[in-house]
Amino acid sequence: MKNILVEKIQQKKAVIGIVGLGYVGLPLALRYMEEGFEVVGFDVDPVKISKLAAGDAYIEHINPAPFLAAINNKTFLATTDFATINRVDAIILCVPTPLNKNREPDLSFVTGSLQTIIPHMHEGQVISLESTTYPGTTQEKMLPPISEAGYTVGTDVYLIYSPEREDPANPDFTTKTIPKVVGGTTPNCMEVGQALYETIIDVVVPVSSTGAAEMVKILENTFRSVNIALVNELKLVADRMGLDIFEVIRAASTKPFGYTPFYPGPGLGGHCIPIDPFYLTWKAREYGLNTRFIELAGEVNTAMPDFVIGKIVSALNNISRSVRGSRILVLGLAYKKNVDDVRESPSFVLLEKLQELGADVDYSDPHVPVTPVMRAHSITLSSINLTPQVVNSYDCILVATNHDRFDWDMIKQNAKLIIDPRGVFKADDIKIYRA
Repeated sequence: MKNILVEKIQQKKAVIGIVGLGYVGLPLALRYMEEGFEVVGFDVDPVKISKLAAGDAYIEHINPAPFLAAINNKTFLATTDFATINRVDAIILCVPTPLNKNREPDLSFVTGSLQTIIPHMHEGQVISLESTTYPGTTQEKMLPPISEAGYTVGTDVYLIYSPEREDPANPDFTTKTIPKVVGGTTPNCMEVGQALYETIIDVVVPVSSTGAAEMVKILENTFRSVNIALVNELKLVADRMGLDIFEVIRAASTKPFGYTPFYPGPGLGGHCIPIDPFYLTWKAREYGLNTRFIELAGEVNTAMPDFVIGKIVSALNNISRSVRGSRILVLGLAYKKNVDDVRESPSFVLLEKLQELGADVDYSDPHVPVTPVMRAHSITLSSINLTPQVVNSYDCILVATNHDRFDWDMIKQNAKLIIDPRGVFKADDIKIYRA
């Protein structure tokens, strides 16, 4: 059975099922379509399915044309009907893995999806989990329900873990060119997993187990979280000393060895870095370990919005204004530049904190026309179009996201006061404050 499935994948006759059509699942579906596979996309959100059925990819950096062409050629189907799982040969789970209010892993999307899928499975399928999670998830949460359903993993069906490595809108790396780590539950699973991804990814990196593959993703994002926390803390020190941390980082980056630049900001955003390290700290406690270094980094990064708010209060005070009643414009709702992804964006925290202090707040983001529905936030605003008169009408401009599409020269010329946590401007003007 294994050889039949591998051959089917290698000949591109396998039907690929993608569960979760967001920032990970949609590019993956597109990549399989580019290589000539038939793809079925599953999502519980009927709005997404309706848009895809009309050829709308709904994520800014993804070209919708291939989806419309594939729909017309009947090589792509978007559906909320999970009974269609019985049509596919590969099931790839790309569902969210958030934290709950206690910063503990919430695997309900993974386990819920699996329970929905299992009744429609059949022998000869491969199941891959791509959602970021703690080491042990595939063995503890995926394997038992599949086995209890009567399948022998490694013989009847094949179970693997392969962490997503998407970097939205990065022109230097694509789904095809970013190496793909794969771990299998058994050697047979590993063989099928490699075949599944070698058809669409330039380099596949096998590891010894699903646990090792899960740990790879946690390591990558914890590395970034810790280093960002370091420069955020150094930013506080530099600020107190009257130094420009961005000038320091630029100079340090000229060292050709032993140094990697990381940059401070108003807080962490995106689905990975603010969340993934806490998956590891939670799991480590099961083994009697306290990951103090990782948890401290999380505390430093989480505190950054408060530092920014303090800078706004101080800067307004210097011109004899209070936050209450001031008109404040937040530039950028997305969590990083040049994307429309707002997951875990610190901009929402900043907007809410400013509102709580009595400020009259707006935002401008050329990539996010209206505030989307969020699990943890309830802000309803629309993006403000920027003109010199509009910029000048606000008491304070906060640079939350440094999109290239902003006219920074115009903003600098017309703003009354700028709070800049992103290092867009040189701190050479009395109306510009680092934060």
